[in-house]
Amino acid sequence: MTNLSLSLAMGNYDRTRAIVDGTVKIDGVDPVPMLLSPEEMFFRAFRHQAFDISELSLSSYSISVARGDPHYVAVPVFLSRAFRHTSVYIRTDRGIDRPEDLKGRKIGIAEYQLSANVWVRGILEEHFGVKPSDIEWVRGGMDTPGRPEKIKVDLPDDVRVTLAPEGSTLNQMLADGEIDGFIGPRWPRCFSEGHPHVGRLFSDSIGAAEGYFRETQIFPIMHVLGVRRSLAEEHPWLPGALVKGFTQSKAAAQEALNDTSATKVTMPFVEDTLNRARALMGPDPWSYGVAPNTHVLDKFLQYHHDQGLSPQRVSVEDLFHPSTYEAYSL
Repeated sequence: MTNLSLSLAMGNYDRTRAIVDGTVKIDGVDPVPMLLSPEEMFFRAFRHQAFDISELSLSSYSISVARGDPHYVAVPVFLSRAFRHTSVYIRTDRGIDRPEDLKGRKIGIAEYQLSANVWVRGILEEHFGVKPSDIEWVRGGMDTPGRPEKIKVDLPDDVRVTLAPEGSTLNQMLADGEIDGFIGPRWPRCFSEGHPHVGRLFSDSIGAAEGYFRETQIFPIMHVLGVRRSLAEEHPWLPGALVKGFTQSKAAAQEALNDTSATKVTMPFVEDTLNRARALMGPDPWSYGVAPNTHVLDKFLQYHHDQGLSPQRVSVEDLFHPSTYEAYSL
């Protein structure tokens, strides 16, 4: 059998590197990898179905599933996960000392539908009583004026979203004090450059995330892996092959992290950070598969529906190709 030559869009991660360099093979597939930013690959995937296999925003994918027109079908490979307590930035000169102080504020967002933003809004409402309707959302580009939602969204009537003024960027608006904060997966440039009046809402973001995990056992999922639905229908072995290959690639990255002779990551305290994470979250903090992540996915889908992004409540069973809910064992 001749292998399928398939385009593969994803981020440049340690957990996918073995697929890019060919150390790990995907059964039956000769991938053509494209290492892209989330903004580019998600826009191209959801607007133009540009790739055979693509990393996908969990939120945007859930929208397409809820509307009944998904061009991709997901497999339970979670290429991006993050505790989003790091994602809330504030003006430190506005009296915002706790989450409840966000009520009535103007908060910038690049897109309302971003998975990170779904998680933050859900956490703010469930754990701190701050509803999406309590905030005035200002949407725009972070460093370039203007940014469209990759999929058009219809929001509840009580949610206020205004566009940033023409020619303005959220980074500059935050730096100039025209908005009170920003929520998103990327830090605003003015924060990374040390603006004296821009900081994080959760100053001890690691401590906040650890407390959240102890309470909920949730490590938020941001991205899934999707395969063009027509390809999965034509080649029913393909979704399972992707789960197998990407799981092996992640295992190779985890094995490299365990090698303490010389750290594989350009960052100090790698061993201590890894041990701290495993002490809290178990031996495989970054799990793939449906079973160990059902509670995480179900919480996200509830937030997604409650926030008006999915017109009907999507179930976990609606998300993934049927062949990926179970695997063989020896």
